[in-house]
Amino acid sequence: MLLRSPDLEVGEAMTEHANAELFRRSYAAFQAADLDTVRSLLADDVVWHNPGSNHLSGDYRGVDAAIGLFVKFFEDSGGTFRVDVHDILANDTHAVALITASGSKGGKTMNSRGTHVVHIAGGKLTESWAFDEDQRTVDEFWG
Repeated sequence: MLLRSPDLEVGEAMTEHANAELFRRSYAAFQAADLDTVRSLLADDVVWHNPGSNHLSGDYRGVDAAIGLFVKFFEDSGGTFRVDVHDILANDTHAVALITASGSKGGKTMNSRGTHVVHIAGGKLTESWAFDEDQRTVDEFWG
């Protein structure tokens, strides 16, 4: 069964929510290692919760700490770390990305599906939580 909004004419496309677009821009900038753009999309007091039991796990408070974490992702993986976005869903306060994170380092590889949830306010990402399908594999990769 095909469902459509009663407000749309046949053939008219729905536009993506502004917070989904914001989240897509942040992922595109991250993947391009454009950390200046990423910085501009984060609130000054952002809290980035990085899960697991590895040397990168923990809560990173403030934009400088979050950017520092992203730099470590790239450094620790020799630039191989990437996140492929399968889809993004959003409303007025949150966005959710369905992702696959991958990378290689020291003879180890990682390919882990996950969910990334962010809180958004005032056009900025204010808090982040990541949930990996196989946290043990992610922990072993980051060490």
